[in-house]
Amino acid sequence: MSTVAKTKPLQWTYKGLDTGGKSVKGVLEASSEAQAIQQLKAKGVMPDKLSQKGGGTGLQQEITIPGLERGPSLKDLAILTRQMATMVSAGVSILRALTIVQAQTDNAKLRRTIEDIAAKVEGGTALSVALEEFPRVIPPIMVHLVRAGESGGFLDKSLLMVADNFEAETKLRSKVKSALTYPIVVLVIALVAVAGMLIFIVPVFEKMFADLGGALPGPTQLLVDMSKAMPVAVPVIVVVAVAFAIWWGRNKNTDAVRRVVDPIKLKLPVFGKLNSKIALTRFTRNFATMLASGVPILQSLSIVGATSDNYVISSSLQGVQEGVRQGRPIAESLGEVELFPEMLVQMVGIGEESGAIDTMLEKTADFYDDEVETMSSQLTALLEPLMIVFMGGLLGFMILALYMPMFTIFQSIQSL
Repeated sequence: MSTVAKTKPLQWTYKGLDTGGKSVKGVLEASSEAQAIQQLKAKGVMPDKLSQKGGGTGLQQEITIPGLERGPSLKDLAILTRQMATMVSAGVSILRALTIVQAQTDNAKLRRTIEDIAAKVEGGTALSVALEEFPRVIPPIMVHLVRAGESGGFLDKSLLMVADNFEAETKLRSKVKSALTYPIVVLVIALVAVAGMLIFIVPVFEKMFADLGGALPGPTQLLVDMSKAMPVAVPVIVVVAVAFAIWWGRNKNTDAVRRVVDPIKLKLPVFGKLNSKIALTRFTRNFATMLASGVPILQSLSIVGATSDNYVISSSLQGVQEGVRQGRPIAESLGEVELFPEMLVQMVGIGEESGAIDTMLEKTADFYDDEVETMSSQLTALLEPLMIVFMGGLLGFMILALYMPMFTIFQSIQSL
């Protein structure tokens, strides 16, 4: 793998006052302190604190490995869009807003992307068109909501909707991660403990048992065989795990993989129901956001299918789109898909009749969001004792297997 070394200007953190006397802070790039001060004055900021953050030349070169640079999180994008919405609603031009948020963005990849977007906007390109040229950084839902805001004359409100959507998705992911963190940590500790015993402890007992002679009990012999296989098995497992991680990172979003994996996610014991609720939460919230922004229904269904992160929903919505295209109600088309619960279908039907489908979808999304939180808490409460029992049982079995030959020896001695 090749590395690319590139020189970038020094980074400076600053604090100061803007023209309205409000305290501001952020990060900017400049080759010298004098240039940094000039940039701040051009922005209307009077700095009272300016310090070098990093970057530079020579030993300060930034080394990046292609494909491994950390992209922006949804939280980064939520902060970006909320800041832009505030400035646009205050009458700040889009180009000026992009310049300001670029200086205050910590993620390097997002900062460079904003710089490229600003250059395109300065050249006369519409913001939505400029955003669309960076699909690896900017999600499709953000592009379409910005386009709807531009065409409808409510760009600030569209940006706020994007920020709300990303923040809700961030909270959803946080709930799921918090539910899975404990069992994953316990599982890793258990595997490390088992590997440590097989590599360091079992060989000691094996030598002692060999000196004493006699046949080993089945469980003890199993541990001895596993210990002998560890020097070969560990490197193979590590190589396979790394290769799989690389392959998964490159192919997890392809249709061929998602067509197989996503249905399994929805049918897993315990976790399947949780995955279904998460998929429904994303679908209803994204659909509500798109409709509230004035995006046409057919286009909204296409977009929420692509952003649902589940192939089952994405493929199912193609049939829903066809039904809507033929003039059928959305609720009727959704009702033909087994994945969508009756409550969701009824809420959509009420929304269609009352002309407030986006509001009903938003309420449905809140309901499923609460259900995800409740299920995550229940799952954590269930998995904690199960993982403790699993870890205790695994280590207990190994300890018992190691001491079984000693019990046999003691019995032999007593019989003499």
